[in-house]
Amino acid sequence: MKKVIIVALALLVNATCSYAHEGMWLLNKLKEINEAEMKGLGLKLSAEDIYNINASSMKDAIGRLNGGSCTAEMISSQGLTLTNHHCAYEAIQSHSSVQNDYLTDGFWAMNKGEELPVDGMFMSYLVRIDDLTERINSSLTDAMSEGDRQGKVQQMIQQIKAEMMGESGLDVDVKQFFGGNEFYAFSYITYNDVRLVGAPPSSIGKFGGDTDNWMWPRHTGDFSMLRVYTGPDGKPAEYSKDNVPFKPGWHLPVSLDGVKEGDFSMIMGFPGSTDRYLSSFGVEHAINIEQPARVDLRGEKLRLMKEDMDASDAVRIKYAAKYAQVSNYWKYFQGQTRGLKRLKVYDKKVALENEFQAWANADPARKKKYGETIKLLKEGYAGIESTVLPNAYVQEAAFGSEIMAFSLRGGYRLFDALSSEDKAEYVKPMAERLRGMAVDHFKDYNQATDRKVTAKMLERYANDIPEAYQPAWLKAAKLKAKGNWKKYVDKMFAKSIFASEAKLNSFLENPTLKVLEKDPALKAMNGFYFDIYAGKIPKESSAAQEKVDRGYRLLQAGLQQMNAEKNYYPNANSTLRLSYGVVGDYVPADGVVYDYVTTTDGILEKQEMTVDKNHEFYVPDHLVKLVEKGDFGQYADENGELIVCFISNNDITGGNSGSPVINGDGSLIGIAFDGNWEAMSGDIAFEPELQRTISVYIRYVLWIIDKYAGAGHLIEEMDLAKKTKLVKPNPGLIKGIEAN
Repeated sequence: MKKVIIVALALLVNATCSYAHEGMWLLNKLKEINEAEMKGLGLKLSAEDIYNINASSMKDAIGRLNGGSCTAEMISSQGLTLTNHHCAYEAIQSHSSVQNDYLTDGFWAMNKGEELPVDGMFMSYLVRIDDLTERINSSLTDAMSEGDRQGKVQQMIQQIKAEMMGESGLDVDVKQFFGGNEFYAFSYITYNDVRLVGAPPSSIGKFGGDTDNWMWPRHTGDFSMLRVYTGPDGKPAEYSKDNVPFKPGWHLPVSLDGVKEGDFSMIMGFPGSTDRYLSSFGVEHAINIEQPARVDLRGEKLRLMKEDMDASDAVRIKYAAKYAQVSNYWKYFQGQTRGLKRLKVYDKKVALENEFQAWANADPARKKKYGETIKLLKEGYAGIESTVLPNAYVQEAAFGSEIMAFSLRGGYRLFDALSSEDKAEYVKPMAERLRGMAVDHFKDYNQATDRKVTAKMLERYANDIPEAYQPAWLKAAKLKAKGNWKKYVDKMFAKSIFASEAKLNSFLENPTLKVLEKDPALKAMNGFYFDIYAGKIPKESSAAQEKVDRGYRLLQAGLQQMNAEKNYYPNANSTLRLSYGVVGDYVPADGVVYDYVTTTDGILEKQEMTVDKNHEFYVPDHLVKLVEKGDFGQYADENGELIVCFISNNDITGGNSGSPVINGDGSLIGIAFDGNWEAMSGDIAFEPELQRTISVYIRYVLWIIDKYAGAGHLIEEMDLAKKTKLVKPNPGLIKGIEAN
């Protein structure tokens, strides 16, 4: 689609639409803080329609996938759910083989009997939020050290969780907000029978691959379909052929109205982590130490994995999900460092801190409470600086070795059982647990690849990290290796019981503490984890970290007092949030204006004429023919074209993947799947002129399901709506539980 854009007008529209939409807001605060502005932008619902603990509301349609890795949304009264392709990638991969390559070819269940159970996948739905701030703060004093304060907070959290879970039977998370100034409990109901219903081929779901990741314009059909099941009584149950589709308290109507510039959009989901209150000192550490190290080490891992994946389809399938996980944040860290520098975030943080210090010093009472805040942060970061690099290297290098990470994850409980006085009681169940873990681990494992990665990661740690932060094991290994880490690692694999499923199962027939203590992979990981990561680093940095924690708690409390007229939102922490904004273009650089939509024309423009189905820009012949035919039916826009993706200025981050993008009528218009490259600093500093959420357009999703996959029965399950009126399915029910 070609649009004639007058740049001056685009700039004006962009400025009008971009500002004032920062924030990932708590649902229980919408009425008092956000409702009026949201309605001014085009929302036709009330805050109670979105969050209500006494009746069904929109929150009941929003699922937290696997504890917060992604978000998913209910789109039918039979438990049918949408999320991103990359969120279900591991599930798709787990059912794929060289013979049935669902990653490459896609998968569609043509009836419920063909839906595939996904081992380990679960979905949680928020039931209610309870404010615990007054209860917890009443037991805290300003005279407490930060360590004592946190100890008391954790004690109270455990007490409250036990009370609430005992009374409700729900899962309860108690989270800290604003640096430990506020506290809320989140109660969830969790369903463990989740099945794969449909997924397009990776050539659609991952179209553009690493090249297009985090980029706009985008033409990626990043979606997949799941279904949640319950026991016959409607309650959560483990997988059984007798289970029935979940009947949710709310599901989202699916809009056929389309999108246009300036349309209201809101996103509900479970954003994982932001650091919007990060100090200038923290920004320095990120730019100069931590992020370059993570990019470097991840680049090494990706290169080594790719070599083996390109050489073998079996390895490609086994490592597809692992490669995607490493790659995603490899590019993210590059973009964030670039954004922090380009947008001069450090300078902006310094300016804010100077303003804060002047405000604190201007009043004796404020100076007494907040006057040391910036000093605490400065001294704290100086005290932890030496630990930043080894901390990142343990996470990226030591845990980057699959054999070492698995030895710790699988072996430490067995080690404890073998060491206990009651080992006769505990060893057998721990051995069986490890045997079960081994099945999952070795299913997607290639020893040759892990050998290469392990050798490179050990070499990098030994060469790059000061000896003060090297475990004794590594210092001895360096002398033995004499620079030949491949030879050293080959010996480690030859001797370790964690090198193959057969060796591990043989050991588990008669497990002994002596063999486990001598295992070279476990000894290595114990050294990295217990001696350095959980030992030396926290021990040396604990006093400094207390200064950092206290500094941030005071900073966030003080900022809210300093700017009393401003509404503040807390950092993301995998709790259900809502962000709102509008659909619209943006100007990424001088002389450039990006349209707010892409169409199927762009798929053909980007496609590579290749038979390699794993090429980033390969387009299946079937899709090419359908696009060229132009039979888009009810899914086309007013020009007869089919939109693929669109952008809005909503505020999201990791964990929001798969989140529904909802219009002012409460209907689904898209599925969020990415942020944009120019605003990669957004987790630390929101940039209103640049921040955009990239979403796959719901009518493209419907078209793929209907025309490409021929799975029209799934479309029939949904409530398709034009000029939608507010829909309240199953009133009076909250996920099968009678409302209070």
